[in-house]
Amino acid sequence: MHRLRNGLKTAVLLGGLSALILLVGQVLGGTVGLLLAAVVALGLNGVSYFYSDRLAIRAMRAEEIGPNQAPRLHAIVAELAATKGMPMPRLYLSPTDSPNAFATGRNPSNAAVCVTSGILEVLDERELRGVLGHELSHVGNRDILISSVAAGLASMVMILVNIAQLGALFGFGGDEDGPSFFEIILMAVLGPVAAGLIQAAISRSREYAADASGAEATGDPLALASALDKIERVAQGRPLPESSETAPVSSLMIANPFSGKTMMRLFSTHPDTRDRIARLHSMSGEQR
Repeated sequence: MHRLRNGLKTAVLLGGLSALILLVGQVLGGTVGLLLAAVVALGLNGVSYFYSDRLAIRAMRAEEIGPNQAPRLHAIVAELAATKGMPMPRLYLSPTDSPNAFATGRNPSNAAVCVTSGILEVLDERELRGVLGHELSHVGNRDILISSVAAGLASMVMILVNIAQLGALFGFGGDEDGPSFFEIILMAVLGPVAAGLIQAAISRSREYAADASGAEATGDPLALASALDKIERVAQGRPLPESSETAPVSSLMIANPFSGKTMMRLFSTHPDTRDRIARLHSMSGEQR
C-alpha cells in the first residue's frame, strides 16, 4: 500500500511539473521557446544521467572497496541484492565523518552504493543493513531515472524563463502575440518556485518509497527507523561541509547531510525524519 501510494504521488507530481512547463512555455516562450528549452534541458540532464555515478563519487572523494577491505559490508549488500534480484553494485567508501549513504547509477547494472566512514562508526550491523536496503531500493525503483526526468523538466522552466527575460531585455514581447512585461516578471518569479517545490516533493516521495521497499527487503523496519534517528542526531554535530560539489549529491543521501537550519521544509529534498520513523514503526505494527 505504501509503495502504491508513493508511486501514484510521484506520477501525479511529474504530471503537475509537465503541466507547469506547458503553461510557462505557452505564456513565455511559445512553441519555439518550448522546443528550444526541451532540447537544451534534455542535453544537459542527459549528461548528468549517464555520468551521475562518477560525479557523485568524485564529489565525496570516495574510493571503491573490495570484499577483502570490507567483508561484512560486501556480504550484507550481496545478500540484499540477491533478495531483490539485482546485480551486485560497486561499493565505495567516502572519508567523511558525517554519517550518510547514497546510491547512484542509471540502472541496476551500473549502480554504485557509497557509505561514509562516519556511518560505519555510528551504526551497528543491523542498522547498517537497514540503510543499505533503503539504498538498494533506490536503484531497484529507478529513482535516478525519475530524479533525472524531474530535474530535466524543472530545467526547462528555468530555460524558458531565461529566454523570456532575454526577449524582454532586447525589446521582444509585449505585443499582441507575446507575453506582457508583467506576465514575464510574474512567471520569472513563480515558475521556478513552483518547479522547485514540485521537484522537492518528488524527491521526498521517492525517499518514502525507498524506506518502505527497503524495510520490506530486510524484513526489519525498526532497524532503518533506529538508523535514521542516529544519523540525524549525529549529523547535526557533524554536518557535511556545503560546497558546489556536495550540494547536488545531498539530494541522493539517505538523510539531509547539512545542518538544515536554513532549509525551508517545502523545498527540502528529504522528508521529516520523525515522520519517516513513524511510518516505519507503523510498518512493523508498532505505534510510536
